[in-house]
Amino acid sequence: MPCILLDPATARAMPWKNGGGSTVELAISPADAGLEDFAWRISTAQVEVDGAFSSFPSIDRSLAVLAGNGVCLQRADGQREILLSGGATAVFDGEEAISAQLLDGPITDLNLMTRRDVWKHELQVMKWQGTQGLENDAAVLLLWNAALSAVEVNAGGAMHHLAAGNGLLIENEPGQLHLHAQRPALLYVARLNRCTS
Repeated sequence: MPCILLDPATARAMPWKNGGGSTVELAISPADAGLEDFAWRISTAQVEVDGAFSSFPSIDRSLAVLAGNGVCLQRADGQREILLSGGATAVFDGEEAISAQLLDGPITDLNLMTRRDVWKHELQVMKWQGTQGLENDAAVLLLWNAALSAVEVNAGGAMHHLAAGNGLLIENEPGQLHLHAQRPALLYVARLNRCTS
């Protein structure tokens, strides 16, 4: 199925790899993969306490804050990176030792992971109101609605109602998408492609 709606309410919840919390697995490839052997994985997590990230060797990760006041990431090189809800994303190696400090209360985050040298990805934020075109040039495209109102997505003539807090996964369907939002919209757009070298 080229287009799949992703709803955290019906997705599989499971413990973090390090046991320090729980994650909601929205999509994974291959479909029967686990945390040690996936090619790519998309998930959300509710983070309620400060703590260290799970280690994922040979994995590239991107992280965005969907709800809450934000988080401060303490990087292995001593640098600190602050992520705010609806803001920029963080990119890091899965084996990097990173700890998270909540700024003021729990957050919900969006986590994208791809196996290095097999898949690559980029995660960007998109804000607009009205009608907007989006070129899909990815093998796998994720649209995650981080706003409070719905977005209508026309993908190849098929209309998809993307509710707030839900995602749309489009696989192997390149072409122009048409997005419509009656209210100010905020999407996280992830493009996943196989590595060619």
